[in-house]
Amino acid sequence: MTERKITSSSVGDDKIKELYQTAFPEEEQIGWDDLMRLVDEMPLDFMAYYEEEMLVGFTIVYPRKPFNWFWYFAVCDELRGKGYGQNILTHLIERYKDSANILDMESPKQVCNNMEQRKRRHGFYLRNGFRDTNVYRTYSGIEYTIMMMGEGTFTKKDYDDIISDLQRFWWRDDIKEE
Repeated sequence: MTERKITSSSVGDDKIKELYQTAFPEEEQIGWDDLMRLVDEMPLDFMAYYEEEMLVGFTIVYPRKPFNWFWYFAVCDELRGKGYGQNILTHLIERYKDSANILDMESPKQVCNNMEQRKRRHGFYLRNGFRDTNVYRTYSGIEYTIMMMGEGTFTKKDYDDIISDLQRFWWRDDIKEE
């Protein structure tokens, strides 16, 4: 598997945009044009992963101290369950091993239509060394749990600091935590 750094001028592959728009519920998405602007303006690591020329998936990581935020992580639907996600996550963990890493995911405890999917995803991250922080946030009626890998703890204030960093680059009236 190979990886390619993505910028707004190099994205080129419409399949990346399509994967972004289909892998995440609409309420979890930033508009594509806004996302591309953030990719250009922020220190984001936007990487696409390929098997030869076939898109496998992508990740967007916000590398910062003391926590790297694994912001978006998607694998093409038809390739899920074939080890690609595991390979990508293993690669990310190795790349960012010198700092603690966090991610947020839809809570496996919230009653929803995709409960089994959430539980599988939660188990995947637990098996790969992440742990629950007991920090939650709610956005557009969806509860998210923050998971962490590495030393230390993660608090609501740490989360607020990350959001504050993001707001320096981008603020929309519809991005407000509930």
